[in-house]
Amino acid sequence: MVAQKMYELGTKRSGIREIFEFAMKRSAEVGPENVYDFSLGNPNVPSPEYIKEAIIDLITNMPATAVHSYTVAPGAMEVRETLARSINERFGMNITGNNLFMTSGAAAAITITFKALTEEDDEIIAFAPYFPEYKVFVENVGSKLVVVPAKVDDFQIDFEAFRAVINPHTKAVIVNSPNNPSGVIYSEETIKELAAILTEKSKEYGHPIFIIADEPYREIAYDGLEVPYIPKFYSNTIVCYSYSKSFSLPGERIGYIVVPNEVEDFGAVYGAVAGAARVLTHVNASSLFQLVVARCAGKPSDISQYEKNGKLLYDGLTAAGIKCLKPQGAFYLFPQALEEDDVAFCEKAKKYDLLFVPGSGFGCPGFVRLAYCVSEETIRRSLPVLKKFAKEEYGIEC
Repeated sequence: MVAQKMYELGTKRSGIREIFEFAMKRSAEVGPENVYDFSLGNPNVPSPEYIKEAIIDLITNMPATAVHSYTVAPGAMEVRETLARSINERFGMNITGNNLFMTSGAAAAITITFKALTEEDDEIIAFAPYFPEYKVFVENVGSKLVVVPAKVDDFQIDFEAFRAVINPHTKAVIVNSPNNPSGVIYSEETIKELAAILTEKSKEYGHPIFIIADEPYREIAYDGLEVPYIPKFYSNTIVCYSYSKSFSLPGERIGYIVVPNEVEDFGAVYGAVAGAARVLTHVNASSLFQLVVARCAGKPSDISQYEKNGKLLYDGLTAAGIKCLKPQGAFYLFPQALEEDDVAFCEKAKKYDLLFVPGSGFGCPGFVRLAYCVSEETIRRSLPVLKKFAKEEYGIEC
């Protein structure tokens, strides 16, 4: 009667959303100030004032047809040219508007790219921990997601494990840095080694292996850490970007794909991106928000609250005896659970209204994700509760 796989996807509840719904229920029962919900990666920092100013100016002073009408499928050329200039200035690239394809956020960019690159029996490699929707996206285009286990000491890439799974069916690897859920930034050394292996294997297998760079958190990096721009290190890189996090616009769904000229058979790849967008019913990205991001391209994002939150929560976790890497980027921490079963750990934490997401869902059991894009007050109020939880459930004296 219906497509069984689609039914299963539509009716299977998201673990993160279940936790979020539990938080709403508990907030009604005990008051929102007594619920410490670290489940959802929804930016809590308001979008910059210059975004509002751009929207008002565009709506007020441009003809409605220019603001709200369809654009060509890849996006308005003047928008793409503006964004290309910004990318060139920031990263020393040499691209034009013809290298960009505007999309409805990073999820659209990634699904379009998967569809454009893969055929039957192709495989895409992800490095744990990874964003769970990758599996849904890959399987939807008829390919297979292969996961490289996490290198849990620093969450860089385990290259020995990577070499064990790469094979002639590998079409691409997906790199998410700064990473959701670990908050780790892949170092330049990591990217260079990855590029060297892919160059070697592409020659060995007689076809290019692409890097798909998933970059919605690029601007959220701390302590002066640099996020390597992967096309500078590996020519067969396709960049998928979103303004959801940098401009706090997750609900507006605006982003882009960059296919650099250096990509092997650029014309075929860009054409396949356009074709994939077409079959996925992607007419064009929001006309208004194409104009908004072009107007605001290159303007700084204020990440100071995220940085403050990350350090505050990190200190609180470690004070409670919970091991965790220092925050590097994005707005997530990925501490080690106090027992082997991360799901059981999260269930015990719920008794204290501490809401975490099990790492098993990200391909990394034994860890949990905490999203610190919440109010600073929520974090401060949670700190004594964290200590109480660790002491009463695990006997840790702080």
